[in-house]
Amino acid sequence: MNLSQTKYLRTTLFGVVLASSLFGCRSNNKGEFASVSDAIQESENKIVIPTKGNSWVVNQLHKNEEVIGDEGIHNWTDLSSKIRTYFKTTVSGKLHVAIRVRSIDGPSLIKVTLGEVSKEVKIGNNEYETIEIGDFNINEGYNFIELQGLSKTGENIAGVKDIIINGEPTNSKVYFINEDFYFGRRGPSVHLRYKTPENKDVLWYYNEINVPVGEDVLGSYYMANGFKHGYFGIQVNSENERRVLFSVWSPFKTQDPKEIPDEYKIVLLGKGQGVTTGEFGNEGSGGQSYKVFNWKAGLTYKFLLKGEPTDNNQTIYTAYFFTPEDNTWNLIASFKRPETSTYLKNFYSFLENFRTDTGYITRKANYQNQWVYTTEGYWEELTEATFTADATAKKESRMDYAGGVEGNVYFMKNCGFFNNTTEIGSVFTREANGTAPDIDFSKLETPKL
Repeated sequence: MNLSQTKYLRTTLFGVVLASSLFGCRSNNKGEFASVSDAIQESENKIVIPTKGNSWVVNQLHKNEEVIGDEGIHNWTDLSSKIRTYFKTTVSGKLHVAIRVRSIDGPSLIKVTLGEVSKEVKIGNNEYETIEIGDFNINEGYNFIELQGLSKTGENIAGVKDIIINGEPTNSKVYFINEDFYFGRRGPSVHLRYKTPENKDVLWYYNEINVPVGEDVLGSYYMANGFKHGYFGIQVNSENERRVLFSVWSPFKTQDPKEIPDEYKIVLLGKGQGVTTGEFGNEGSGGQSYKVFNWKAGLTYKFLLKGEPTDNNQTIYTAYFFTPEDNTWNLIASFKRPETSTYLKNFYSFLENFRTDTGYITRKANYQNQWVYTTEGYWEELTEATFTADATAKKESRMDYAGGVEGNVYFMKNCGFFNNTTEIGSVFTREANGTAPDIDFSKLETPKL
């Protein structure tokens, strides 16, 4: 999916010890189900980590959807595949590891690695059974258990449904993805919400993004100009395609754009050369535009958005994208939103991953030089922002998200299971640049169909 889904309220549950211990519940000697506290005591705080939500083939990106599915690790045929299952502990100590596994094609030999220690185990059972692997010493923070096949009898190496851990680290909180696996595997989305001038109407909104070299990961959406009714940024859509994306929501609430009555539809007023336009759904619905453009990591790209109310309770939103390669402002699209009379409001940026197979890879972007141009005819710099995150982060399914300030630049970072988590709600202040954007509005391309 190419569109931001950060606005969804999700029901992801985090894998704390209390919740996870429910997997260990069994009958007590009275023939009744034990209570949660009994289960914790009887299971020695065993934590069951489902591989379908927490595992990735880390050395063969193209195999993730093939190998990681609803059954967990399955269709695992390649002895060179390295599969990692991630979890986070809050204390260090000795951890005991077991796996719920089967080998339907005959005996296999696999290597299980945690930290600097590897153990080999032979799998011969054709039904799922729990096999003990052994003890490992781990440090607090994110860890991963890596599986690799060493030999196999038939086509498949093994199927692994769960990783089971217990020991000293499981006496404290343990984080992992325990439900809503789609969003959990994508990783947490993060936002910067900019403080803007009070009691002033904003006509233009300006921002810049620089994605450092190596941080342009597949599935990333680096959104620069978010506003009350839409968003505008750049994406990495595939190995061969990148886009500039600008979308505006319809005031009619639906996930299917076909349900929008004509009087509530977003109307295209014009678009730039090479821009594709249409509709979108599944996260609200509305008008969408994008331009396939091979933007490059390490370069700074500029975004300019205009929002102006017109007659008959309508507002026109127009987006321009600056390419440093040819020093040119490019029209992306201009949309008219009905049932709306407003200047630009609610300024924010975000960073998200929209591909589940790259959720184990860290990405980062620098958001720099934010300004707004008011109806009074002058620019004002935005130097304060509040850091927020989506439900995946709030539910603590994943803790690999961060934001902050480096000099006069904001940054955001997510995915990849790093340990330096930024507190949600943190307020950042960057150094002012003091030099307003030099833009001659009269020379910008006039939208036309």
